[in-house]
Amino acid sequence: MKAINKHIILGAGGAIGVSLAKELLTNNEKVKLVSRKLHNTNNAESAIADLINIGQVKNVVEENSLVYLLAGLPYDIKIWQERWPKIMENTVEVCKIKNAKLIFFDNVYMYGRVIGKMDENTPMNPCSKKGEVRAKIAEYLISEIKQKNISALIARSADFYGPYAANSSISNIMVFTNLAKGKKAQWLVNSNVKHSFTYTLDCGKSLYLLSRDESAFNKIWHLPTAKPALTGKQFIELAAKYFNANPVYTILSKWMVKASGLFNKPIREIYEMLYQNEYGYEFDSSKFESHFNFKPTSYEAGIEKTIQLAQESLQG
Repeated sequence: MKAINKHIILGAGGAIGVSLAKELLTNNEKVKLVSRKLHNTNNAESAIADLINIGQVKNVVEENSLVYLLAGLPYDIKIWQERWPKIMENTVEVCKIKNAKLIFFDNVYMYGRVIGKMDENTPMNPCSKKGEVRAKIAEYLISEIKQKNISALIARSADFYGPYAANSSISNIMVFTNLAKGKKAQWLVNSNVKHSFTYTLDCGKSLYLLSRDESAFNKIWHLPTAKPALTGKQFIELAAKYFNANPVYTILSKWMVKASGLFNKPIREIYEMLYQNEYGYEFDSSKFESHFNFKPTSYEAGIEKTIQLAQESLQG
């Protein structure tokens, strides 16, 4: 595989960006962290860019680099509809100009409600406005790949949990944070259906593995995710065990979320996605696991490590 000049993370401040940066730096790679503010990270460059401004994107992407698009936007459908297509177009265009490869970190919103397991062959069938946006930008990137305008890949994750996700993972917020405060855990809609979660540190490791494999490009990959998926009840019971807490919890029903959304816009934005919690949500990463001989972190180990790091952070 042709040598990579530098690994450039667009949207470096989130949980996956931090996990990836640590993995890259552990492997002595050259890294540039790009977001709307500077990051003070040892051994990594830091740069500021607004990804809806193509000039700023050009300034931070270097020739023959590998670009990771990990951007996160406010959870607001109007912002998504306005900015996501522009961000994807700018990133692809600049990668073409700079002869850079692209890895796009994606979610599963474009699949819509899936009966059975989601894998890389699951068709796009969004049943939400946010899913429609994700389908649109994925289709655009896939079209550019098929036309051989760019060398890129799409890496999809289930809902994630784990280190560095205290403010961005629903499970971290509703389970770990509440239990840490001595409160009851919470769960959305239905705690008796299975729901897959991808571990943040596995995301960082697997994105690095993908970056080093020429044969992985121009394809879609599901990032390694533990099987079998747990029910919400099982997830909470595991977390409570490591907190030495009573595994009692509160269910936030659809009507409760809808009522709360009348006064809280972020909660209102969650409502259309509740189908993911009402029905089974099982994510299959067998393709990745087989290709890279990679065993995902178990839920037991992942939950224990997340809680351990969170407690060390509070003590430190």
